[in-house]
Amino acid sequence: MSKDSKIYIAGHRGMVGSSVWRALEAKGYKTIIGKTSAELDLRHQQAVIDFINNEKPDIIIDAAARVGGILANNENPYPFLMENLQIQNNLIDAAHKADIQKFIFLGSSCIYPKFAPQPLKEEYLLTDSLEPTNEWYAIAKIAGVKACEAIRKQYGKDFVSLMPTNLYGPNDNFDLKSSHVLPAMMRKFHEAKATNAPVKLWGSGTPMREFLHVDDLAQAVLFAVENILLEHLYNVGTGTDVTIKELAVTIQNIVGHKGEIVWDITKPDGTPRKLMDSSKLQNEGWKAKVMLGMGIEKTYDWFLKHIDNIKEVKII
Repeated sequence: MSKDSKIYIAGHRGMVGSSVWRALEAKGYKTIIGKTSAELDLRHQQAVIDFINNEKPDIIIDAAARVGGILANNENPYPFLMENLQIQNNLIDAAHKADIQKFIFLGSSCIYPKFAPQPLKEEYLLTDSLEPTNEWYAIAKIAGVKACEAIRKQYGKDFVSLMPTNLYGPNDNFDLKSSHVLPAMMRKFHEAKATNAPVKLWGSGTPMREFLHVDDLAQAVLFAVENILLEHLYNVGTGTDVTIKELAVTIQNIVGHKGEIVWDITKPDGTPRKLMDSSKLQNEGWKAKVMLGMGIEKTYDWFLKHIDNIKEVKII
């Protein structure tokens, strides 16, 4: 691909899409396009077809999705299933029919079975049952992976799926009802900092999770843009995990909260451990660079600068 290649980023204003945009610009790509949800509703098939046919991008990067944490997924199963299916199916099918040769589909580590061996390998997909609290989102993303694999297999197009571990960074969602664990913790500790009031967190704190700064994912996407990858599915992670308690203490120290942490064991923990084996992508030449502590510090600095308009996703 040349620096003049036209690249369409679906979801370009989100945490992932905006980071990918910055990475492409920094590398010298000149023709990057995006549409807001108000300008283009990706759930509407004909609108997506018309847009792709008119713009004729050389590459499509699908960073658009309805996302959220355990609470949002558990309480809103239908939109997390249906809207994600609509968004990705419309984009994948329109890209294929417009004969676009390169498509990068972004998903999540939740596609893997709840009790799969650790670390998670790509071949564990569809070998057992999913985590019930987010299976709706996971099923949609699995369908996207399989659609890209089918096009690659049948038509030989460079459709590839990247499955990142838990993401965080600038432009994250900090709404306490729909956010993921790291930004939710950051906001809770920040809001309790003034009085050092106790902070209540979900579960026991014992599950282990891996966290990837979004800028590292953006570099993985850039790597996929500039290279022909050998496989259809790649994990994207750091290879290191921490307990939720360790994460909480790290964020608490960076934020400067001095109060007590209270664990609400009546709330679900989710999957006991979720560490990804990202060796396939690492062997092809990509590796994460942002250490967790440094990444949290950078994210909190961004949070403080944007505290008056931090992103909050409202589930309708």
